[in-house]
Amino acid sequence: MFKRDVNQIKDLILKNLRAQGLETPLLQKRLIDSWPEVVGPMIASYTDGMFIKNQTLFVHLTSPALRSDMMMMRSELVRKLNAHVGSQVIAEIRFH
Repeated sequence: MFKRDVNQIKDLILKNLRAQGLETPLLQKRLIDSWPEVVGPMIASYTDGMFIKNQTLFVHLTSPALRSDMMMMRSELVRKLNAHVGSQVIAEIRFH
């Protein structure tokens, strides 16, 4: 009898994505897609666009009043978004 090297398919896929340099873009996409679920539909409706650069999430909000409220919640939002994705994807959020 011989012992097989058994791996979960999830681990093999992540290893392959990491080797090809695709893990970070995939996590970034998952984080941006999770925005409406984390902040709720009302805030998501005021969101005009988002992108990630150098571990900073840039969010364009169409309401100046909402933008100032969200500035006070930045650290909590970073924590919630990273927790939702399951990895440290962003370190900061900037609203404009």
